[in-house]
Amino acid sequence: PWKAMHDPATQIWTSFIAHEQKRDQHQSSKQHGGPTMAEKGVKVFGMWASPMAIRVEWALRLKGVGYEYVDEDLASKSDALLRHNPVTKKVPVLVHDGKPIAESTIIVEYIDEAWKDGYPIMPADPYDRAQARFWARFADDKCNAAIFPVFTATGEAQREVVREAQRCLKTLEKALEGKKFFGGDAVGYLDVVVGWYAYWLPIIEEVSGADVVTDEELPLMKAWFGRFLAVDVVKETLPPRDKLLALNKARREQLSA
Repeated sequence: PWKAMHDPATQIWTSFIAHEQKRDQHQSSKQHGGPTMAEKGVKVFGMWASPMAIRVEWALRLKGVGYEYVDEDLASKSDALLRHNPVTKKVPVLVHDGKPIAESTIIVEYIDEAWKDGYPIMPADPYDRAQARFWARFADDKCNAAIFPVFTATGEAQREVVREAQRCLKTLEKALEGKKFFGGDAVGYLDVVVGWYAYWLPIIEEVSGADVVTDEELPLMKAWFGRFLAVDVVKETLPPRDKLLALNKARREQLSA
């Protein structure tokens, strides 16, 4: 789930995750929140290690919306997932009152519109909303694609892809200038979209031995990592670090073989 599932490297990653889940044979459901879930009939189909699926959980928790979470086995996708998302057959999928919505950024915007009276995720000003969408698209299309090669590259090739990832993140960092969060004084849409960087990127760095986000190269981004991970709704939703680290170590070994 780094980007659209069409590039070979991401397809290999998906196959690896599916293989690991097949060994565990684990698909589970858990509930979060209070009576809102029963009122609204909210269900999220995700996968515990997916940085795209966690965007949906962050958005719902910011809004205070209770939901049922279904942790999908990507090696054996449930009939419910395939029924709700027959086009791409991917997580995440949000089902609200029986109606499915796919693609994480679209889901986050939907959540903000469907629960208007809750925490504001999107900026109120039309220009600011357009800017948030622009940077979110830039991050998904450009930065994610620049980050992924760091995971498997070695030697001089790794140094070059690290430089490219840093160039991309420095461009994105401009949207942080003079602010605590991308959303201003509080977490907003762009924070939700790129928030996975704060947790997953240090794991990529540890697994690969690369240094991407440093105080010297990306000081604003590095400081934002700490602030974002300190937000309660973010902390409460993160997958166990040791489990995610072990998964990514095994994944890198497979991709490097």
